[in-house]
Amino acid sequence: MSLTLRAPATAHAPALVLRPWRDDDVDALLRAHRDPTLRARVREPLTTSAQARRWVARSRQGWAADRRFCFAVCEVADDAERLVGTMLLKEVVPGRSTAEVGYWTVADARGRGVAPRALEAVTGWAFHRFAAAGLTCLELLHQIDNPASCRVAEKTGYDFVEVLPARPPFPLDGHRHVRRHPR
Repeated sequence: MSLTLRAPATAHAPALVLRPWRDDDVDALLRAHRDPTLRARVREPLTTSAQARRWVARSRQGWAADRRFCFAVCEVADDAERLVGTMLLKEVVPGRSTAEVGYWTVADARGRGVAPRALEAVTGWAFHRFAAAGLTCLELLHQIDNPASCRVAEKTGYDFVEVLPARPPFPLDGHRHVRRHPR
């Protein structure tokens, strides 16, 4: 699990490093989950260190299974990392043409281009890494009450495809955006 992806700095934001989650990320993960907006969007809000440690352990298990790749997204400035979000590639199955991406960002990182830059890094990596296994399409799903995710999808070339009907655990209809491998 030594893979690290990078997104360059912009005129208004530091460089990003995307790497597997580590045990020393637990405190930052818990701080992120104190945000009411984030808590409303994730399936399992984390409130205790034990929950956060289990979440990090499940992240490692996904990497080990080579099917679910959860990256801690960190800003890098002055040789220090600061957690600003997560990026997930999931449902990677050999021979299956589609996988799903998902993400969240911490409150003070929203609106600063973190999600689009991190998504672009993971998208490029996923198509490069899994093309030979048949991956040709990535899906980004979100509820309709999340226009920021629509903007992230648009900025990164994920085309809107359809409205998805609400179904548990999602109480509202959703959007499905897709990006196809450029071949």
